[in-house]
Amino acid sequence: MPKWTRADLAEAARNPLAYIAERWTPTQRTVERAALIAVVMAVVIVVTGGAVRLTGSGLGCPTWPRCTDQSLTPTDAMGFHGVIEFGNRMLTYVLCAAVGWAIIAARAAKPMRRSVTRLGWAQFWIVMGNAVLGGIVVLVGLNPYTVAAHFLLSTALLAVAVLTWQRAREGDGAPRPLVGKAVVQLTWLLVAAAGTLIAVGTVVTGAGRHAGDTSEVYRIPLDWTMITQLHADLAWVVVALAVALWFVLKAVDAPAGPRARARDLFLVLMGQGVIGYVQYFTKTPEILVGLHMFGSCLVWIAVLRVLLALRERPDATAEVPAPADSALASA
Repeated sequence: MPKWTRADLAEAARNPLAYIAERWTPTQRTVERAALIAVVMAVVIVVTGGAVRLTGSGLGCPTWPRCTDQSLTPTDAMGFHGVIEFGNRMLTYVLCAAVGWAIIAARAAKPMRRSVTRLGWAQFWIVMGNAVLGGIVVLVGLNPYTVAAHFLLSTALLAVAVLTWQRAREGDGAPRPLVGKAVVQLTWLLVAAAGTLIAVGTVVTGAGRHAGDTSEVYRIPLDWTMITQLHADLAWVVVALAVALWFVLKAVDAPAGPRARARDLFLVLMGQGVIGYVQYFTKTPEILVGLHMFGSCLVWIAVLRVLLALRERPDATAEVPAPADSALASA
């Protein structure tokens, strides 16, 4: 077992990432898995956050950053709701660990994946910002506008995590489009529509029945039926754009990757639509609302994967011509 010297400790303290990178080289598979774990945890934190609200545990810990004014952890008197809320807070540390692992793996890769590392740090700061926003949500008594912002920032985290995962699986060369500009523009329209759909979904939540606490909590003063109908209409717009994109990709004979991602998106949208309509006609039972939140994450991931499948990024070294090729080019 190697013996640590004072110089080693000083070096590790000064720049721990560089110290690890000098002594460990992860495989490409390790880097990819680390990025994927961050995606999974980004979904888990959304679903567990939904569980906090749907069980009426949003104020299970009535203050922040402590659970109570006198205790960091829930007391026996706080019961089930305190455990649920505190458990969700603790999952933030697990999420940070997953993001940190992705950063370390990208930093230690040879060559170093600088772009992946930067995306990992972007995830870290979004997590930190959302943790503070989550505390504000508690301090303002679950104001629905702050709850909506909390969810939207989680959606932004998921977007960066998916991008990080994609970048971990491809090279650092310049992106090469696989389809024409018109197809890319149609896909961006789909992304914008899906983002709007998610944003309106937070308004449905803020005006809806599940306030997140057993006491009276302020709701967004909008007609819930009207805003739900708008949400459903936007869902059909997203479905129409997804179907149109699928047929366009077939018409232009796009590569198999983009067509497969468009097909996956359509299937996810169908499943999410079924859950949405069933929960509406059954008066939004908690279990279906939770499944709908999970489905929202899957829809967003599927939309982003379609967008990212429209180009490829080879290894940067693959774009450097070999000496023989250079000689032929100059001849």
